[in-house]
Order: sequence, then C-alpha cells, then structure tokens
Amino acid sequence: MAHIVILGAGLGGTIAAYELREKLGREHTVTVVNKGSVYSFVPSNPWVAVGWRTQEEVQVDLEPVFAKRNIALRPEGAEKLHPAENRIELTDGSSVDYDYLVIATGPELAFDEIEGFGPETGFSQSICETGHAAEAKSAFDALIENPGPVVVGAVQGASCFGPAYEFAFILDKALRDAKVRDRVPMTFVTPEPYIGHLGLDGVGDTKGLMESELRERHIKWITNARVDHMTAESVVAEEIGADGAVKERHELPAKFRMMLPAFRGVSAIRGIEGLTNPRGFVIIDEHQQNPAFENIFAIGVCVAIAPTGKTAVPVGVPKTGFMIESMATATVGNIARLIAGEQPNVQATWNAVCLADFGDGGVAFVAQPQIPPRNVNWASEGRWVHAAKVGFEKYFLRKVKTGVSEPFYEKLALQALKIDKLKAVTFD
Repeated sequence: MAHIVILGAGLGGTIAAYELREKLGREHTVTVVNKGSVYSFVPSNPWVAVGWRTQEEVQVDLEPVFAKRNIALRPEGAEKLHPAENRIELTDGSSVDYDYLVIATGPELAFDEIEGFGPETGFSQSICETGHAAEAKSAFDALIENPGPVVVGAVQGASCFGPAYEFAFILDKALRDAKVRDRVPMTFVTPEPYIGHLGLDGVGDTKGLMESELRERHIKWITNARVDHMTAESVVAEEIGADGAVKERHELPAKFRMMLPAFRGVSAIRGIEGLTNPRGFVIIDEHQQNPAFENIFAIGVCVAIAPTGKTAVPVGVPKTGFMIESMATATVGNIARLIAGEQPNVQATWNAVCLADFGDGGVAFVAQPQIPPRNVNWASEGRWVHAAKVGFEKYFLRKVKTGVSEPFYEKLALQALKIDKLKAVTFD
C-alpha cells in the first residue's frame, strides 16, 4: 500500500487528490497537507474586491468532502519538507511520511521586495488571496466615498497578468455603476513589453484587444515598468528602455492601488538543493517529476518555467487553470505507473483555455500549448464571456464540493472542442 501526500489544497492539489482517489482505489492512502481546510476559487477574487461576491460565496470547506472521499486532511500546514527522509514537518511539530509527494503549494507573494508594497505592511491592495480581496473591498468602499486616482497592474517579476487586466476593467465597471468613474483617473502599470503580452508573448490578438479595451474605458497605461516604491499618496515607477536604462520616471498619484506581486516558492520548500531553483520554484521534467527526488512531483504555480523570451523588465510565465488541471492529470497517471512498477510516460499538454471577465464583457482565449510556438492561437471578445465566467464559477465550485475532478459532460465538451489534457498515455 502506497501513501501519497499532496502539499497544498488549491486548484491543482484538490483536483489531484480527487483524481488520485479515483485512479488508485481505496487500498492506497491519500493525504492532503494544507494551511486550513478551506478551498478558495481564486478566479472570483476580483469580484470579491468590489463586492460582487462575498468571501464565503467563493469558498468550500474541504473537511466533509475529503471525509466522504476517504482523503485525509492535515490542516496544520507544512513547516519544512525533508525530501531525503520522505517526510514533511508540520507547523505543530508533528510529521507526515510519504511514499510519493505532489507539491501543489502555489506561491509565496513577494510583497517585501518593493518598499511600501502589499496589503499588510504597505499601501496597496491585493486580489491574489481571497482574504486579501475581502480586505480590498473596504478600500474600494472608501474610494467610492472619496474618489481619486487609481493605479492597477503588476510589478516586475510578476507572472500572472490576466487578473490585473480583469480587475482594472471590473473596477472601471463598478465605479461606473456607482457613478463616480468621472472622478477616478486610472493608469495601468505593467512590466510587460506591450499591452496583452500576458507573459506569453500574446495569444491571438490580445495586444489589439486589450489596448482597445483600455482606450474605450479611458485607462492610460505604462509598459516596461519597474516599480521603485509606493507611498500613501503615490506609486513611483520607472519606464525601462531596451538597453536597460531608465527612459522616464513616473510618480503616479494614487488613492487606491492594486498591483500583482512577483511570486516565489513557499518557505517550506525553498532552498532545497536539487528540488528548487534559486527563486524557490520546483524543478520538474516533462512528466512533472523532480529529477533529483524521483518520488516527488509538482503542479501549478509552484513549478519552474522559463520565461518565453528576453524582456526589458523581468516578466514571468503564468500557470493558468486548465494548464494546472492537465499537470494534475499527468501527475496522477505517472504516480499510478510508479506504483505499478513502471516508468512515468504521461505528459500534460499545458494547453490554456481562459475566460477573462471585464464586468460587462470579456476576452476568451485558447492557446495550444500555452507556451509558444502553438498549434492553436485564438482570442475573442464579447459580452458572452462575462456570462461564461459566471457559469464556470458555479460549475467549478460544485465540482469541488462534490469531489469529482472531471464529470463525464466536461470530458465530452473537451473532446468536442478537441482540447486535450494529455499528450499521450500508454499504460502497457
């Protein structure tokens, strides 16, 4: 009997737990180590920040679901991974041993790398965590009462740009609904070399689509931006040229700021030789497997992926939802093979299927694979995207609540669209 431990109960970890239980049967033990017992649907965080959702509406208590699925939960959280000992030290001093480990921690938010940055000790809001988004709602209410300039975007080293664009447009809609948008100048600040780059060198014509949306909503923008620091009154950013020199220094007045941070690996795994890179992201091969510790796999935002190309300001690569689900499915297949005495051979496609909500419209894109060059490179916009995002939120939360990773009708829909999670699977 094998003991498989999953470190982290976000999107990737929760789906991996469900798929492992379904794939392996009850003769093997599946344990999830997480800080707390709550799953949060992170894509809804921009809605939480403007009061379109409450924190509770986008969260699921995993304890009863896991119990029903015979998945053990350790909500103490991890203090330190000891891969040479096949052991995770928990925050209460106890330990969990494993035969196979799936790291799905998500990132640590590197607010401390910029002076005055962040919701806890700085001057900016965040939508990276649902708790942060709920706190941002108070700052949003204050902005409605006392309108003034807004800065939205991402800082150098960030890799998740979609939510920044989403929040800029959702905030624009919420301010228009409150009839104060005319008193709120908005600026979008990003390290991307051009609008719509998204850390992916664009998908379809995301450059044209995003620029058009920003112009239509009277949102100015600054690209190739490196944030120097923030104060209670402003965001100070430098516009960097291709030669690395500062082209222009901007001091942007701001009553409300929401900028996405750079990510790094969480402290429980950071700094382990052979496991993580200098930034703390887990090194994996094409099978999601760590080369140094072959019983360790990693999925989601915590994995190391090289940038798509050189940029004037550091820009990371996003790990989107469908891409993460494909990583989970591949990992489960490879662990099943190892348990059966076979070698891993399952590869995730890393395809991206994304719905970016703009409050009263949005952009959808399909990238197969997510990292260029691609076989499919498509983007489209319309009001239908907002409705689709609302429907997907309800669908995915129900999926988590019922403990099913991929209902049959989801499989049929993906087959009809010719969107695959796996490149090739052979279990002979």
